[in-house]
Amino acid sequence: MSQPPLQGVISYPVTPFDPDTGDLDLAALDRLTHELVAAGSHAVAPLGSTGESAYLQEVEWDAVCETTLQAVGGRVPTLVGVSHWSTEGTVRRARVAARHGATAIMVLPQVYWKLTEDELRQHFATVAGAVDLPVMLYNNPGTSGVDLLPETVVALARGIPNLTMVKESSGDVARFRAIPELSEGTLSVYNGNNPVALEAFRSGAVGWCTAAPCLVPRWCLDLYEAARLDERERADALLAELLPFLRFIVGHGLPRAVKAGREIQRRGLGRPRPPLQPLPDEETRRLRELLARLDAPSAADGAAGPAPNGV
Repeated sequence: MSQPPLQGVISYPVTPFDPDTGDLDLAALDRLTHELVAAGSHAVAPLGSTGESAYLQEVEWDAVCETTLQAVGGRVPTLVGVSHWSTEGTVRRARVAARHGATAIMVLPQVYWKLTEDELRQHFATVAGAVDLPVMLYNNPGTSGVDLLPETVVALARGIPNLTMVKESSGDVARFRAIPELSEGTLSVYNGNNPVALEAFRSGAVGWCTAAPCLVPRWCLDLYEAARLDERERADALLAELLPFLRFIVGHGLPRAVKAGREIQRRGLGRPRPPLQPLPDEETRRLRELLARLDAPSAADGAAGPAPNGV
């Protein structure tokens, strides 16, 4: 297998909105992106579901893409989520991402009508053929309503040369081995299900796609490093402390949970965009407790959690 263009902790920024007007806050996005890179993220991935891309107008989508890639400035690789309801819209976004210097693009089958395998193949092939970039297929049955099994993924990739990566968010750990094996090493697999991060690395995932670094970057990077070095006891201890937080942000919706956490850390990025609503008070109190616990000295080798500013 050739070296994948992305590996390690791939950080997903939320999209900041002005707390008064609800408009994009591009200055805050620029600061957040710089922060994620400075914290040690191995890549930055704007405009996934964490970035509320489904609720952005096209001119806003373009501005988020351009602002994020300019802020990264080539310091680390970038992965832009280009999914749209239509093939035409997805192609347009893919070309915008390519024009602004994205390292790779990510495509989720964002559908209303259930697509046939032939329709899925045509969609991915058309998008991949529109740009000269590596493509990551994103399987997230919880949000898309489509579960692309390893056999289907490999069949799709056989006819699309630049489809070289798969983000697997079903939570089925067996797929992290199955996809590289069935593809004879031509597909790299990435974990998008936060609670199984450590199992995924131990099962062959080369990267972890996560919004958690917006709040606790050091914990994420330490967990990846412990897994990479096969420091099993340390990795297990880190995950044990991090797991309640990971389960919380996934269970309560990443945009609302991450933005609530940023408010708790006094680094607010505005409210989520309707129909999403801010995290309720009771859940916010629970998140405050989880973040305070991670800020305290860690049981994992006595390492301290991230500083109050998160970096």
